[in-house]
Amino acid sequence: MKLSIVPSHVAIILDGNGRWASKRGLPRSQGHYQGGQNLFTITKEIRKLGVQKLTVFAFSTENWKRPKEEVDYLMTKPIEIFETRKEELDHQVKFIGRRDRLPQGMLDLINDIEKRSEQFDDSFVLYVAIDYGGLEELVHVAQNKEVKDIESFKLALMQPHDVDLLIRTGGEIRISNFLLAQSAYAEFYFTKTSWPAFSKKELFKALKVFEKRQRRFGGL
Repeated sequence: MKLSIVPSHVAIILDGNGRWASKRGLPRSQGHYQGGQNLFTITKEIRKLGVQKLTVFAFSTENWKRPKEEVDYLMTKPIEIFETRKEELDHQVKFIGRRDRLPQGMLDLINDIEKRSEQFDDSFVLYVAIDYGGLEELVHVAQNKEVKDIESFKLALMQPHDVDLLIRTGGEIRISNFLLAQSAYAEFYFTKTSWPAFSKKELFKALKVFEKRQRRFGGL
């Protein structure tokens, strides 16, 4: 697989886990489990293609409204998944979003992953957005007295890097409060394929579409 143009920063809304499971007669939790496993797979593939930054939307500020059983699963299962695959970690991982509402087990996992990944250079960084909301992020930036211009505004964001390509899986055509400022000039790619089924082939298809886009940034 070869690309003439590779986006520096890709963002993905990991959607469709529950629907993927329901269509197969499985509990929604099984969809989240498969989605978690697929994050390892797609991260490896996206690195091979030369992308430098990947930001994924794992849990939004609005996802707390979901049934308690599902929220509890999302706050505990990643711990088990990482424990079985932690030896595969070979790049930097950073988390963005609120941490004051996360359970202690999830906080311990975040701290462990970030500490383990500090040893690696920044040629590739995976950012995981958990308890993150774009509007809430903008409110915090608006309250920052150090923000004087666009440059200082971007540096005050949880994710200071502009998005080149934003992908949403699962069939919905909206960005759901994800990286609002960072996606000002992003190219968007929506696919009906659910996140657990989003394969290397689907990823390459999205990047080929990006390759054909003409990015003018307001110019001609």
